[in-house]
Amino acid sequence: MITYKPLVAFFCLFSIVTQAQTNWRKIQTVDEVCIVYPEQMKYIFQNLDLDYPGLKEAKKAYTAGNLKLACKNLLNYYARSPKIKQNLPEESWKTTSEADSILRDVYTFQNVSGKVPRLNNGHLTWAHNGPENDIEWAWALNRHYPTRDLIDAYMQSGNIKYAKYIDEFTKDWIICSWPYPAVKSTTAMWRGLEVSFRVKTWARIFYDLWNTNQISPATKLLILSSLPDHAHYARNYHAQGNWLTMEISGLATVASSWPEFKESKAWMDYAISTMTASLEEQVYPDGVQTELTSSYHYVALSNFKLFADICKKSNVSLPEYYTKTLEAMYNYLALTVRPDGNGLLNNDADQVYNRETILKSSTEYQRSDWQYIADNGKSGLKPDNGPSYVFPYAGQLISRSDFGTDAQYSFFDMGPWGTGHQHNDKLHLSVFAYGRDLLVDGGRFAYRGEVADKFRKYATGSASHNVILVDGRGQAAGIPKTDAPLNESTYSITSEYDYGSGTFDKFSGVEGQFSHTRSMIYVRGKFWVVADHLTTDRPRQIETLWHWHPLNKVKLNMQSGVVSTSNEKGNLQIIPVSIPELKLTVVKGQEKPEIQGWYSKEYNTYEPNTTSIYSSHLKSDDTFVWILWPSEGKTPEIKTEILAKDAQSVKLRVNQVGAGFWEIVLPFNNSQLVEILKK
Repeated sequence: MITYKPLVAFFCLFSIVTQAQTNWRKIQTVDEVCIVYPEQMKYIFQNLDLDYPGLKEAKKAYTAGNLKLACKNLLNYYARSPKIKQNLPEESWKTTSEADSILRDVYTFQNVSGKVPRLNNGHLTWAHNGPENDIEWAWALNRHYPTRDLIDAYMQSGNIKYAKYIDEFTKDWIICSWPYPAVKSTTAMWRGLEVSFRVKTWARIFYDLWNTNQISPATKLLILSSLPDHAHYARNYHAQGNWLTMEISGLATVASSWPEFKESKAWMDYAISTMTASLEEQVYPDGVQTELTSSYHYVALSNFKLFADICKKSNVSLPEYYTKTLEAMYNYLALTVRPDGNGLLNNDADQVYNRETILKSSTEYQRSDWQYIADNGKSGLKPDNGPSYVFPYAGQLISRSDFGTDAQYSFFDMGPWGTGHQHNDKLHLSVFAYGRDLLVDGGRFAYRGEVADKFRKYATGSASHNVILVDGRGQAAGIPKTDAPLNESTYSITSEYDYGSGTFDKFSGVEGQFSHTRSMIYVRGKFWVVADHLTTDRPRQIETLWHWHPLNKVKLNMQSGVVSTSNEKGNLQIIPVSIPELKLTVVKGQEKPEIQGWYSKEYNTYEPNTTSIYSSHLKSDDTFVWILWPSEGKTPEIKTEILAKDAQSVKLRVNQVGAGFWEIVLPFNNSQLVEILKK
């Protein structure tokens, strides 16, 4: 007698699986996920160390072939984990507009908002590049930034609909990610940075939201099924440099958050050796990350620190070199912070508020001097040195009048080009005083999309910086990395003044021999003197650029060539000193014949700013001198005169009418020859 019950059962199971795959949102329980995705559930146990303490019941059921019971026992094991967050907010219907936008699949990445379309089966379009067709937008989506933001919104509000969306979003991505490609990728889903950011968010979803009862058993198991692939990618296909820090910290997150996997210890051992080697490769002895970009220094530091915190929680020791270098990286943030609490805007940086980070680290490292600097002297202990600092490997000179809120402050770039995110801007000078940005770097604008198409070349080129153009051409690439610090003859910091000098001679498309040496003296609490010593084998057309922050009211004196501001508080005069055949033009928001006069405070934002362009015909070797005179209120009358100049130095008189004068010898690349006489 023939029975058809097994065949009927097969078709019933096939129908259930097919329907569940179509209605993937409804997969909630252990039984459902085991029926629909049995191979993925088996994959969890194939990668677990089933002899790990506490997994006895899960192993017993799995060995017996009872996959559903094995999964239930595994979740029971994790339910007892001390990592699970216990203090959850009370449930409420409180909302935030940003979180509610996410619930409508409307996300904002890099200041660009857009709605991600869904496919016919309800899945998000994970490769969607956003309104400006920028893959950076898709990468941000696949980092799971929306769920990270919703976790914070839930913790603040207790609104369970935020947690429910996190459950569906996570499940959606994992199902759509199959099969794992197991190759190095630049796709939206499987690039290394996204792998790392994602697992860090998953650790929070898995443990912080466990007791909300909104993260379904199915989603928890799907996360566990995907973790070995994420760890495999981070272990085998990670990048180098700054990206390595982000990607390997993701590997360490998997290893420490889920030590039950067979390879967790090996992953952690590899992460420690790789991160330590990377720290040595990436960070100069003066504590500066070699890309020489403030924001990316912060990113690298954050990931090196995250890794140290992961190791600390796992009771894993790090080499002393690692911890000392971390402190040196925080020291750089503290010593370069501007009086308003922001970090440097240089190369591909955004203007980032670093004050709170520095204050927090000052407590952890017991550095009351950092606290004093970041808090403008209101707390902590005044540093034994300063207020100016030089970073000899990075080639950066930070000048200050003091540590107060209204301090005068400048950043002078004398160093190498950088190992990534570079701009062609050696010898650039930024000035901040009396609570106001005055002379600025142009910023980074964007990497891809319409903003980048229009502005990226300008952002990375010399034209957006306070440097010179030679015959209409800017700088070419410099030396990415140095093996030695600046020669001590090129800088000096004393109680009365700061001195810095650097040389650059690579200009794109410029024929013959040309070299630019910029030397600077900051007379503490008073003014800056900038000397551009130019050597050439033929006549040249020189354009000296000075870019103003957009919030400045800029006025011109066409007869004297002086450009100054008329702000209510915080002003600056640019005073050319005896430069022959000087022509002054001012540009703001220019698009043709070339981009000029634009400023980007952060990624994907831009606005017009005033650019002062001084043009002069250079017949032979010469030195152009500029006085940068800051003032809190009304600008004083300043008279200047060149007393002497040769191939080694320039001597000048700077007279503040009614207040006395200075005679200054400003040498080129020789700090020993500086002379300042106040009369």
